[in-house]
Amino acid sequence: MKKNISSLIAGCTLAFSALSTLSMSTAAQAADPLTLQLKWVTQAQFGGYYVALAKGFYEEEGLDMTVKPGGPDIAPPQVIAGGGADVIVEWMPAALASREKGLPLVNIGQIFNKSGMMLTCLKDSGIEQPMDVVDKTLGVWFFGNEYPFLAWMSKLGIATDGSEGGVTVLKQGFNVDPIFQGQADCVSTMNYNEYGQVLDGGLTPEELTVFSYEDQGVAMLEDGLYTTEEKLADPEMVDKLARFLKASVKGWKYAAEHPEEAAEIVLEYDDTGAQTEDHQIRMAKEVAKLLEGNPKEIGYLDPAAFDRTVDILLSGDSAPVITKKPEGAWTHEVYEKSGL
Repeated sequence: MKKNISSLIAGCTLAFSALSTLSMSTAAQAADPLTLQLKWVTQAQFGGYYVALAKGFYEEEGLDMTVKPGGPDIAPPQVIAGGGADVIVEWMPAALASREKGLPLVNIGQIFNKSGMMLTCLKDSGIEQPMDVVDKTLGVWFFGNEYPFLAWMSKLGIATDGSEGGVTVLKQGFNVDPIFQGQADCVSTMNYNEYGQVLDGGLTPEELTVFSYEDQGVAMLEDGLYTTEEKLADPEMVDKLARFLKASVKGWKYAAEHPEEAAEIVLEYDDTGAQTEDHQIRMAKEVAKLLEGNPKEIGYLDPAAFDRTVDILLSGDSAPVITKKPEGAWTHEVYEKSGL
């Protein structure tokens, strides 16, 4: 009798175990795959997504999430156009330029509410006010990152062709070498990244004059989330994107409140080993400042901020990024469905 009872218990245990395994397998299969393409390499600029991945926030929303790092040879619009991603992180000028060229990108959520871009100059070059840059050499990022600078120069009435009374533009790589090698009086920096590299190189804040594009009135929206009109026409994809946005915002809030831990998580996902803990912690703290000031919630695109970016893009005297105000370039559908 005891043997029969033992056999019965063992059989029930095996059955329960099998059911549990089946249940777990079914749950895993039920997770919806979604791929995010980042604008740049793995770093705390994207800390919220990595935190959401590590903390299981995407899993909680029923998503099987893939986060793909970017790099100098990776253009997020091209990746999504080729089917390599469902959603991308991109700066608005580049996204709107792609849209006008025929790729119907749509902003579904705005993460950074402020711009982190700055022009960092050597004070001993005689640069203390904006007009002091005249007849100086300025390092400028291109590949879509030059638009705020060109808009600022246009606003100041300063030519960028190297003529007398203008400025000489040096095409800057994604580093700050020109300011240390005597090639430029100023270099482009982000408040959360390259500015720290300038300080790490031995210069002090007292030796520098910093012009924030935010303060100069030419800041454009940076890290936003974009997908395509085709994907938004699919209700199931809209539902997945809404869950993605909800989990991502949760990750960003956690990252802002715990920058040290966020930096550690980012380092765990950095396969290159190129990042350092101190730099990532500093970046996480500075990035958190760019999330502030949204009129509603992280992830909400303020229409007024969109209009401001478009107006700046259309105001420049140089070759225009866009030639007309885009229609249908953003939507609140995903944000509203997310329940944020």
